[in-house]
Amino acid sequence: MEVDRKLLEHVAEVARLKLNEEEIKKFLPQLKELLEFFSQLKDINTDNVKPSFHPVELKNAMREDKEGQCLFQDDALSLTEHKKDGYFKGPRAV
Repeated sequence: MEVDRKLLEHVAEVARLKLNEEEIKKFLPQLKELLEFFSQLKDINTDNVKPSFHPVELKNAMREDKEGQCLFQDDALSLTEHKKDGYFKGPRAV
């Protein structure tokens, strides 16, 4: 892949960046170097490597759902001033 000014300007446009001339001169060699490093990945033999979609084991961090004592309506409303007709009273939504 040829890395030139046109490619850098295209990448900047896609990323919605406005680069001035000084930034283009600074970032062009950095982009070339970065893409050279990534091109080295093509040379790695991955024939016997299984795909890894999740490099870290996924596990449920939730606690076990256990039945407990129910909170009665009067107890739930006992610590609030914002109640009306047995329900929590919230701000009016128009």
